[in-house]
Amino acid sequence: MNHLSFITAYIGYNSAWFLMILVAIVSFIVQWRFKSKFKHYSEVGLLSGLSGQEVAVKMLRAHGIFDVQVICVEGQLTDHYNPETKTVNLSQDVFYSRSVAAAAVAAHECGHAVQHAQAYAWLSFRSAMVPVINIASTLTQWTLLIGVMLLIFSHNPFVLAIGVAALALVTFFSFITLPVEFDASRRALAWLNNNYSIVQTTEEHEQAKDALWWAAMTYVVAALSSLATLLYYASFLFNRRN
Repeated sequence: MNHLSFITAYIGYNSAWFLMILVAIVSFIVQWRFKSKFKHYSEVGLLSGLSGQEVAVKMLRAHGIFDVQVICVEGQLTDHYNPETKTVNLSQDVFYSRSVAAAAVAAHECGHAVQHAQAYAWLSFRSAMVPVINIASTLTQWTLLIGVMLLIFSHNPFVLAIGVAALALVTFFSFITLPVEFDASRRALAWLNNNYSIVQTTEEHEQAKDALWWAAMTYVVAALSSLATLLYYASFLFNRRN
């Protein structure tokens, strides 16, 4: 490797490393901000007095969905919709709470149920990718570090190439998740805005909107973090050619 190639490789590695650190800092800030917002809005009671579970049931019924159950699950921020079991899973803090945050999260998860019922293309595509992504995620855990070591000591890029390819799939999946999450929030806010018996004031609606916006930002930074990690490991492959 000549001096110019060495400098190019050095810049490539360090640029990718700097990007990873930058994204990690932004991710920390966004996560902190989201948790802070969620905690604040969890203390703001709904004037309607409805619980997260009641909001979820009302939204499902309003969209003609009667085959989806709303259940309570353990943990914090573990809320999700499971298309396989057709269940809206709400954490205890959301299921029983009668707050703005609980209403927003419950409506968002029901937004996924509505997507499923209406065969929303992005959700269908994302769901179809899950089995492949599970395999790819397992591969990345073993192949990236081992691949880098093999590349350094034996100049064999094969294992690392497999790891980078698997990570590329995981990264692609994280970006596919974004339109699914944004659309679910859009559906949730539209429904809440049209149902004054649930979110009764403009202030409550704006608070719900703010909570869901910060929740969406956590998915954005997660996707960017995955991309930064991909570029970092890919830089080992690209720069070995110099």
